[in-house]
Amino acid sequence: MTGSGDASADVVRAAYALAEEAADAAGVSVRDADPRDLDAVVGLFERTWGQGRSPDRAMLQAMDHAGNTVLIATESGPGVTSSAVGATLGFLGWEGGLHLHSHMNAVAPWRRSGGVGHALKLFQRAVCLDHGVTEVRWTFDPLIRRNAHVNLVKLGAEVTAFHPDFYGRLDDAITGTDRSDRFEVRWRLASPRVLRALAREPQPLWTGSDTFALADDFETRRADDPAWAGERRTASRHAFHEAFAAGLRPELTAGNDYIFTDDGADRA
Repeated sequence: MTGSGDASADVVRAAYALAEEAADAAGVSVRDADPRDLDAVVGLFERTWGQGRSPDRAMLQAMDHAGNTVLIATESGPGVTSSAVGATLGFLGWEGGLHLHSHMNAVAPWRRSGGVGHALKLFQRAVCLDHGVTEVRWTFDPLIRRNAHVNLVKLGAEVTAFHPDFYGRLDDAITGTDRSDRFEVRWRLASPRVLRALAREPQPLWTGSDTFALADDFETRRADDPAWAGERRTASRHAFHEAFAAGLRPELTAGNDYIFTDDGADRA
């Protein structure tokens, strides 16, 4: 996918180079999906969220044809049979300004925590910059610590809103009967904050006195003890509502717990 946009040619080239470097490190190739890939994309989404939880093939075909980011990661390397191990779906939105909403990012279970998802996000970033889209948004469960770390620290996205029960009751393979509370983040693709994060520079020591501790593995503990998870969900709702009402936003401490701050998001 190529195009002309607002980002300079040097910025776009650097974005693609960074995405390729991440893909090489993960042992995958990342590219736009074509019609032959869509069954594999559906399979990856359903493996992650459950049977029937993916957009159907026809919808993916239409979105891909219209130029949205339907991306696929396949294993690469000498003697490796190409097989799909990751997929991402994002589509354009204009609420609050033109942006890409990155809706689904799935990685095969045996390749998780190996950089595949990161490589997909960086390729998505490069494609957006190539087409003049400078902001990506998505939602995530604020109680899942590793996702908070990836989103806020590794990628440099920033939380802009808290949406209680955003999707309603999901009953999917990840959320189960838990409430679908979500933070919304924006990823300003060429901002100082994002460039520092992608260069692996340390994040600031955010100022603030109010914090909220995150469990190491909320998903496992939720499955083992739903009552405990419900209590943590209720406590988090109270903390997040209070913080946003006071004009504060969540960042992460060095220990990957939330701290509520009024520091500027691009603070060095």
